[in-house]
Amino acid sequence: MKNLYKSKTNKILSGVVGGLGEYFNIDPTLLRLIWLLVVMFTGFFPGILTYIIACFIIPDKVEK
Repeated sequence: MKNLYKSKTNKILSGVVGGLGEYFNIDPTLLRLIWLLVVMFTGFFPGILTYIIACFIIPDKVEK
């Protein structure tokens, strides 16, 4: 079973998009470009607010 975590290695701000990339096995850079386009075309506020909420909801990955 896979769990969604913020990435510790693929991070620029908090690791949300890097964690999504690791979860879905997609290059995080591609996801960042898609995220940027979504934010630009839907208005900055909804995209930024969603990212901030994801920062608080998605847990950090705990190394064992």
